[in-house]
Amino acid sequence: MTEIFNKREEKEKRRRLRSDMPRAEGMLWEQLRGKRLGEHRFRRQVSIGKYVVDFYCPRLRLVVEVDGESHFQEGAREYDWERQQIIENLGLHFIRVTNTDVYSNLQGVVDEILHEMKRIENRRISFPK
Repeated sequence: MTEIFNKREEKEKRRRLRSDMPRAEGMLWEQLRGKRLGEHRFRRQVSIGKYVVDFYCPRLRLVVEVDGESHFQEGAREYDWERQQIIENLGLHFIRVTNTDVYSNLQGVVDEILHEMKRIENRRISFPK
């Protein structure tokens, strides 16, 4: 398989996105960084193919996207759906939350991520590859 993660030509874009992280992403990053959700490390602004995702846990192959206002503009819904399908077809899991979710219920968002992490772990145990 060709290299699809963090392609060199996307490095500057990833760096720029990390330095200009929206407030909601920053709030969630504080909860995810440094293995704060157990033994799993998350990375921020990871490129997968031609796309950059907000957060990615390589061990669980889990993507977490925080949808801000730009995701609700005309045409964005279709683009996001297509993008998500392409990423999921690579065998990755996907969670999508909104800025509003993060602002109004950060712990609920963290709980949702933890629930998905446990679901993935249990599935891996039940169905070894």
